[in-house]
Amino acid sequence: MAAFADGDPSSSSSCSSWDSDDEYQKFIQKMNPPRVTIDNASCANATTIHVDSANKYGILLEVVQVLTDLKLIVKKAYISSDGGWFMDVFNVTNQSGQKIMNESALEGIKDNIYKSIASSSCFLPSRRAIGFEPSSDYTLIELTGIDRPGLLSEVSAVLTNLDCNVMNAEVWTHNKRAAAVIQVTDRKSGLAILDAERLGRIKERLRNVFNGRSRDAKTIVAMGITHTERRLHQMMLEDRDYERYDKDRENANPMPMVSVVNWLQKDYSVVTMRCKDRPKLLFDTVCTLTDMQYVVYHGSVDTEGPQAYQEYYIRHIDGSPVNSEAERKRIIQCLEAAIERRVSELFR
Repeated sequence: MAAFADGDPSSSSSCSSWDSDDEYQKFIQKMNPPRVTIDNASCANATTIHVDSANKYGILLEVVQVLTDLKLIVKKAYISSDGGWFMDVFNVTNQSGQKIMNESALEGIKDNIYKSIASSSCFLPSRRAIGFEPSSDYTLIELTGIDRPGLLSEVSAVLTNLDCNVMNAEVWTHNKRAAAVIQVTDRKSGLAILDAERLGRIKERLRNVFNGRSRDAKTIVAMGITHTERRLHQMMLEDRDYERYDKDRENANPMPMVSVVNWLQKDYSVVTMRCKDRPKLLFDTVCTLTDMQYVVYHGSVDTEGPQAYQEYYIRHIDGSPVNSEAERKRIIQCLEAAIERRVSELFR
């Protein structure tokens, strides 16, 4: 098991206290502003990023998301967020496997991380199966359902018939399920579609396309802009793409190795993952744990080689470790799906 960086983890306060007193959290953050430091001397083959901040639910995902969006490769990471304080270290390289030496790029990394964690708000994942998100530039459409031949063609035909112009689309398919996030504009004006009656027609037509043999499609109006890949993970998790039949498992590619065991002396559940390394793997696993409302108190990541190794000491957001065999199996299934779904089939 990984060594702990800051004392006995059993002394940590319950994470449920994070949302009990918002004003107190704001005071703590004001007295202890986030610190982001970057150096190229600590590690011979990577740039080292230190992040220190008052802790809050979802902060690890926020930092990892910034690193992912900046196209940085995390070679190693050390995570510690006990006692109300978040202290993480990331060894990163650029896409070519080299240190980041450009001063402007280093300042940009520091500024982006700081902005992501300086907010006093906590990340609470929203969920919706088919929704729209108004914007001045485009209307965002989210779809989930059973994958089948011709599905994308039917969706495109419906949108074309309704005078929608597709600006951007990202589609994930995994385990016979499909999720799509599509940005559309009005074909004539080139602007976002805001008319409620027209949106209603688009929803109804798309729901008919996705209904078929699938579970009942939901229609919900989205109220806020979210990260596309984060939303795709949320959508497929809610659509239960992690469930598979035994014959599907037999025909799958080599399965990632995922285990969950309880460390009873410290009230942690220890999650370990070993699989082939690939870009954005860390984001995918951390995103899934966060969406399942688990908190990573300690962890280590090592991707220096063909295989990636991740180890996390987690509790549920209510402060409890994994309490049942069914919960343990669900965590394993969801993390396997998170590792697989991005490389299963992606269309953009």
